[in-house]
Amino acid sequence: MPSASALACPASLKGVLSAREAAAALARGLGDCDQLPLADGGEGTADVVPGVVEAASVIPFDPVRLNPFTSSRPFGELLASLRVDRLIVGLGGTANMDAGAGLLEVLDTLPPTIVLCDVATTLYDAPRLFGPQKGATREQVVELESRFRADVRLAPYAHLAGSGAGGGLGAALASLGAELVPGAATVLDLVGFDPTAYTLVVTGEGRVDATTAEGKVPFEVARRCRAAGVRCVVFGGIVTERLPGVETVELSGDPARAAADLEELGARIR
Repeated sequence: MPSASALACPASLKGVLSAREAAAALARGLGDCDQLPLADGGEGTADVVPGVVEAASVIPFDPVRLNPFTSSRPFGELLASLRVDRLIVGLGGTANMDAGAGLLEVLDTLPPTIVLCDVATTLYDAPRLFGPQKGATREQVVELESRFRADVRLAPYAHLAGSGAGGGLGAALASLGAELVPGAATVLDLVGFDPTAYTLVVTGEGRVDATTAEGKVPFEVARRCRAAGVRCVVFGGIVTERLPGVETVELSGDPARAAADLEELGARIR
């Protein structure tokens, strides 16, 4: 049962703060509040929902070493090494943009698998939306689009929501029989997120941009708060596009100040 009127429920700030650390920093500023660290299938999902195998654990996105042609083969090798009856896979926060070509080089079968997709993006839209984030130039985005469309194995799955998640890993895993589900919504259900008992919910992530509304944690939390008539504040270490109809706050953008920024934000809106 909720023990306070406010809820701190952020996702991680990639490479800076885990979701638990971010929630704790907000709580120091908010004072009396509940904490519920969240994830959407990307970095930190296994910490929030134990038992998840994260693609980002072996092909992590590193803003200092961007390469849009990073292979997903290491993740294929990891999945091939597992001996389990069922799998929950988290996509998101990965460096690859290869439509799972590397994974499919070493993996041709899966046990019953649920894939938590951090975005609803379809396969052929992924290069345009996520290629630049992963270091692709305009010309490379065109090349990636061509590669994605040329892979006939993935064509039957290209229309599925989430098929473009994880640099196209969603489509590759779907081609092996996996079920794609919305990561943030599924995680929120699994951890029992319920905003109706609160008067204030604070969520956010490291970067709030056009892709946030594709189904990431802040979007899903804000959507559920709006439906419940509960005030929601969304923060981003960097904000390039605000979520419509939601209080959106940009932090300093300085990773060294992230915890202090969140504590100050909590105190400001307390």
